[in-house]
Amino acid sequence: MTAGRPADPAHRASRDRASRDRLRDLIAQLAVVRGRVTLSSGREADYYVDLRRVTLHHEAAPLVGEVMLDLLDDAGLAPDAVGGLTLGADPVATAVLHAAARRGRGLDAFVVRKQSKAHGLQRRIEGPDVAGRRVVVLEDTSTTGGSPLTAVEALAEAGAEVLAVAVVVDRDSGARERIAAAGLPYLAVYDKGELGLE
Repeated sequence: MTAGRPADPAHRASRDRASRDRLRDLIAQLAVVRGRVTLSSGREADYYVDLRRVTLHHEAAPLVGEVMLDLLDDAGLAPDAVGGLTLGADPVATAVLHAAARRGRGLDAFVVRKQSKAHGLQRRIEGPDVAGRRVVVLEDTSTTGGSPLTAVEALAEAGAEVLAVAVVVDRDSGARERIAAAGLPYLAVYDKGELGLE
């Protein structure tokens, strides 16, 4: 490939598929924990997907950024910034920021605190100002949609235009419906069937 020229679309599709397949394998190997667990929603499940084992992993984290950025591109979204409620969204947003930079694109990240700081600037949303900017709320995985919707509310109060909510793994436990009811598109890289969790 000649420097400065975009990749051949067939080559890009092949590269994107390889990244997506490798990340799926790493999630299955590193993040899926079998056994009875109680989720943050209070529901019980026969498995737990601990995506921080992936989003903070040396090989998997860069892949998270690549596949999430591909997901946003494929949906036709062009946000100015990405982020979500701390803690699950933080490494996802950072990975997407770095993936965009590798592609020569400027994309900021932000962190939504669970509550405003009681000192300093007393900000609820950390990072570059989001007022008047187009943003996508990210999350590693969501069961009920509560964390992303908390972030959406804080961002709306801060004057951001929220375009969508995007997650790495959709657990198919009600998040999609709640976020759709809030009037937002809900995007996911993988569903539980792709991870062999049905």
